[in-house]
Amino acid sequence: MKLYPLKFQPIYKHKLWGGEKLKTELGKNFTDKNIGESWEISDVKNDENKVLEGPLKGFTLKQLIKQYESDFLGQSVYNDFGNDFPLLIKFIDAKTPLSIQVHPSNNISQKRHNSFGKNEMWYVMQAEKEAELIVGFKKEITPNEYETHLKDNTILEVMHHELVSKGDTFHIPTGLVHAIGSGVLLAEIQQTSDITYRIYDYDRIEKSTGLKRELHTELAKDVIDFSVHKKYKTNYKTVKNESNTLIHSPYFKTNFLQVEGILKKDYSSLDSFIIYICVDGSMTIEWKNETYTLKKGETILLPATIQNISLSSRDCQLLEVYL
Repeated sequence: MKLYPLKFQPIYKHKLWGGEKLKTELGKNFTDKNIGESWEISDVKNDENKVLEGPLKGFTLKQLIKQYESDFLGQSVYNDFGNDFPLLIKFIDAKTPLSIQVHPSNNISQKRHNSFGKNEMWYVMQAEKEAELIVGFKKEITPNEYETHLKDNTILEVMHHELVSKGDTFHIPTGLVHAIGSGVLLAEIQQTSDITYRIYDYDRIEKSTGLKRELHTELAKDVIDFSVHKKYKTNYKTVKNESNTLIHSPYFKTNFLQVEGILKKDYSSLDSFIIYICVDGSMTIEWKNETYTLKKGETILLPATIQNISLSSRDCQLLEVYL
């Protein structure tokens, strides 16, 4: 079977802090309450998305890679990652705040968890008035001062709080302490990892257990980057029908792409799969006389062998992701 543009069946995750926006804003189809995450493209063990439609319906990412290898990933990506897909794509709806947390690096994750690290980025799709993200520290503190703030439940006082609105983008490298605040809906692009060290959780009780959620205070100690930065939000251009650089890191490259009219894309110079995450509007993709649709809240993957496509839209905003 030949490869073609692939959509996957989302995996929905119940979260203490989840709401209804994945359904009301993005049109996701679920009946459970408090769904906080929609995993769009995942190769995490026991959480592998399956192809939604077409001849490859039901295939997981792992099965696709094993069958198509570099035709699916790109030769350089396949050389680096073998049968492991390197990225995890999510939509996240925070009705209430997420825990204050930090992610370990590749080296620490490999030693402790036999996993990739968790470098990630956020693109805000919708935010209520006064909604905020917590990103890094607002002033220099020592590890000892940090531990004192944790014990005193005053850690929020030394964190950098930033009001956000649609389109705001943040790079969250490993070591950066962070949290998504209430009222924020965002797209998250990250390494394939589910390793999170929770360091503060508002003393909340998980209904299913009747207990406070586990904290990872000791594990987080040697992971945290205490550096203070002048700014955390990413500035970027929004030139229509051009791939505008958002976050280009060693782990993923993401561009902002706004399509108006017809746009021809040639990816022959890239040795990688491409992922489109639609963050607003809708569009059609034409490839080899076949037409595929993409609308807000949907994600599609173009295998590496797909190099020339035509995009058509009145107005569509995408995140364009590759390695």
